[in-house]
Amino acid sequence: MLTAARLGAVALTAAVFAGTAAPAFAASASPSAAPLPAGLYGKSDPTYDGVWRQGLSLIALHTQGVTPADSAVGWLTGQQCADGGWPSYDATPAKGCTAATEDTNATAVAVQALVALGGHDAAVSKAVAWYRKIQNADGGWAYNPGSPSDGNSTGLVVSALDAAKTDPATLVGKSGKSGVDGLHALQLGCTAAMAEQGAFAYQPDKSGKLVANDASSAQAALAAGGAFLPVAAPTGAAAPTPSASTAASASASCSDSAAAASQYLAQRLSSGGEHLTSQLAGASPTTDYASTGWAVLSLAGSGRPDDARRAAQWLRDNGAPWAQNNGTPSPAALATLILDARATGLDPHRFGTADLVTQLEATGPTPAATPASSAPAASAVASAPAKTSGSGFSPWWIIGVGLVAGAGIGLFVSFSRSKRG
Repeated sequence: MLTAARLGAVALTAAVFAGTAAPAFAASASPSAAPLPAGLYGKSDPTYDGVWRQGLSLIALHTQGVTPADSAVGWLTGQQCADGGWPSYDATPAKGCTAATEDTNATAVAVQALVALGGHDAAVSKAVAWYRKIQNADGGWAYNPGSPSDGNSTGLVVSALDAAKTDPATLVGKSGKSGVDGLHALQLGCTAAMAEQGAFAYQPDKSGKLVANDASSAQAALAAGGAFLPVAAPTGAAAPTPSASTAASASASCSDSAAAASQYLAQRLSSGGEHLTSQLAGASPTTDYASTGWAVLSLAGSGRPDDARRAAQWLRDNGAPWAQNNGTPSPAALATLILDARATGLDPHRFGTADLVTQLEATGPTPAATPASSAPAASAVASAPAKTSGSGFSPWWIIGVGLVAGAGIGLFVSFSRSKRG
């Protein structure tokens, strides 16, 4: 979660914003000295985002008709703990998991990946049972079991449950609160300032007040709309969506969780030049690529394709520093961009000058099968002429992007849990 690869690392940044305790971690932040597993996507230290980036990569490649290598799927299933959850990463799975450091966010992405691939019902059922076991009394979930519920973790779990065809309203905590109740309890409603209505907090502050958090909102809004990964590609003519700048529409939808959440995100993107930013205490605002990527998915999943597409186009034109971490491709970022492109009708093979699919394939084991119409190899993309307009993933963007790569990973530094990346 402390690494720039972790898109899912929203929890740490949000904890800083809210003044709450950060989640427990299973390992130190130092790079892993052990050789990386052959089936894993990416070459960076997987300590905090191994399962997260693997799950996102499998989902993204599956949407493009790519059949992943057995080793890639086997690595993900092999990380599942005996009780049904997943850790962020376990270098020695044969030794068993530490229950207190299992990761609800990584588990959520793993579940959605296995549902998308099909044929893993037993593993998915175990994960659902684990979520039921560790659910907090308020109906929500924390990053690690036993901690207070937070907005992005609860949202990710609810999306995973929906993917697993388990109604989150049927999972009820000890106080009679369901997963849906837990999600709604962290959303700012009609009594909040108009500009914050529909946003999700990470956790209540010390006084019990909910404070709008864009990182949590970007992920929780997907669940509020009943959507999960992968978000379906647009079909036919899109219905008109409310203007992000229309105050009347925001006020009218504040009592509708999904509509209010999407309205909040659309407003934040519009006012920010079609992307979100994050800010740590004492630091200047930085571009939050990961949360922008999740906002695209949430808006597309809630029926706001125009708002989603504008943000996806911004990522297409400006997202190379995120996709290339110190010159090394980030699987979680590439996968999120592929899912964004699919959800908004853009071509992930021609995302600016980049072929996201080929780049993601190259970070892991050779796929078992790829579509016959696959786009040119990565070498062809790299040789494409650089654009001088500043749009697209031009090769010049990829040179020396390390100085800014970490700034955007929605964990800022990129939870999504990079996580989630």
